[in-house]
Amino acid sequence: MQKFSDVLLTLDSADDVQRIELYYENGEPAGVIENKPGSQGSIKVYNHLYRMYGGITLDAAVEGLALYAEHTEDAENCPGKHPNVDRLLNVLENEAPLDVKIITNNP
Repeated sequence: MQKFSDVLLTLDSADDVQRIELYYENGEPAGVIENKPGSQGSIKVYNHLYRMYGGITLDAAVEGLALYAEHTEDAENCPGKHPNVDRLLNVLENEAPLDVKIITNNP
């Protein structure tokens, strides 16, 4: 199994992303991922998924869980420890895709 740190090297840079806002299909907020230490890997993963799928679809969630590598198993065993992985698990479990809004540092 690939390690998450190795996976991140294969993803495009997301340095210009300030935050990623997630919304349920009804428009209610589902969460925010800030580009700060501890969540920069998630910024890269979610930015990649948005660029590939246009949102967090069921297919995007499957790919995202594969990208998170060892963190996916850890999240399944320790719910709440990896909230951004938990979100992808919830998308699959509830079959409820998320809309994505990327906020960049560029106007």
